Amino acid sequence: MKPINCGSLQIPVLAAGKGWLVVDKPAGMTVHNMPGMDLCSFVLTHLQNETAEKGQIDFDPEFGVNPVNRLDKEASGIIITAASREMFRFFSNQFQSRLVIKRYSVILHGLLENPEGDDLWGIWQWPLSDTAGGRVNSKGPGRRHNTETRYRVLAHSSHYTMVEIELLTGRTHQIRRHAKLSGHPVVGDTRYGSARAANYLKRNYAFDRIALHARALTLLLPDGIFPKTIETSSIPLQMQELFENDGNCSATDLHRRTQIDLNTVANQASE
Repeated sequence: MKPINCGSLQIPVLAAGKGWLVVDKPAGMTVHNMPGMDLCSFVLTHLQNETAEKGQIDFDPEFGVNPVNRLDKEASGIIITAASREMFRFFSNQFQSRLVIKRYSVILHGLLENPEGDDLWGIWQWPLSDTAGGRVNSKGPGRRHNTETRYRVLAHSSHYTMVEIELLTGRTHQIRRHAKLSGHPVVGDTRYGSARAANYLKRNYAFDRIALHARALTLLLPDGIFPKTIETSSIPLQMQELFENDGNCSATDLHRRTQIDLNTVANQASE
């Protein structure tokens, strides 16, 4: 299927079927709530203008295009959009039942250590409230709930750590809040991290996003028997360049460190 054209940006279509379409959202674009300028508006316009694809997707004009999952405006990665009520319910039920495996590529400030022991995966388990907090109170106000985030260290540069993250629960800003509580906030995050550091990267390196990319979803597709993994083709170039140009970029293994291709490492980790 053709990429979705929205001015200077091309939004890759990763998978599609009757009543649904999966895309790779760019950083800086809101998913919805900005009619005419958000991701869902661009997907809808694309389906309306592309006759062949309109027939393939078979979307319901009364329902329009609605997102099944969410990403912050400053982040990038996989978004499932539904073009019918039936498909919206089909995918939403899997998220609500925690049947979807969600993997992210994230760059953190500082050098996060490998988990102890033989397991390459560590886990953050700070309880979080449903209401998002901030830099001072990342756990959030009010009642807090069990929250689990798995992480795996992929590589270190001079100042940063590249990690793969898997969400086991689904609190608002869960990755960003847990990263802050670990002492290694997400690069570019002005809400939970250092606004000064984010502004420095924006001013000197044109890095105007948070270094968080929704890289892969594993879930059941309509008419499927077994879960399937949908993933983006690569880590965004802005993130790659920031990490690789930081110096001493090396893969982290239990026994070795070598120069790496970040996309290769991330692909291997998600297998």
